[in-house]
Amino acid sequence: MFDSEYFPYAVAVIIALPFLVFAKQFVNSFIRFKKQEINFLATKTNSEIKLQALERMTLFLERLKPSNLVMKFDKNLQPHEFIFLTEKNITEEFEYNASQQLYISKSSWEDIITSKNNILQSLRKTYEEMNENSKLEDFKTVFLMSYLNSEDYISDTIENLRKELNKII
Repeated sequence: MFDSEYFPYAVAVIIALPFLVFAKQFVNSFIRFKKQEINFLATKTNSEIKLQALERMTLFLERLKPSNLVMKFDKNLQPHEFIFLTEKNITEEFEYNASQQLYISKSSWEDIITSKNNILQSLRKTYEEMNENSKLEDFKTVFLMSYLNSEDYISDTIENLRKELNKII
């Protein structure tokens, strides 16, 4: 039996077979591990992008607050000039951040749009209610007071963004 010409091949197959099985198992588990790692990194990257989007929109909302808006621009402007520049500034910043809607929930995005539109509407409404000879300081005071006496929709929107953040983390 040991004199057969196939004996060395049979021994080689018997010795090599376990190594091939272990190598196959190793490769399969390595591939499975790498897939898990790729999925984890993709999820982590996606979470980071969502986090950045929420941060940017929170910053936009903070800048949208009337207490921050009244601090902008020259104090020697007329109310209509202030409104024009403020509306332009809000619109440009909103358009700059419009791509963030891809990374936040639809309801949060709608809340942000509503907050922006409410501020713009409040600016115009306050101007329409003011006397034509009113000074900018008077306009700003009335604008701030009208916001303080209404629902704080900007803070509510920021709170909703905070809740969305807690879902991500």
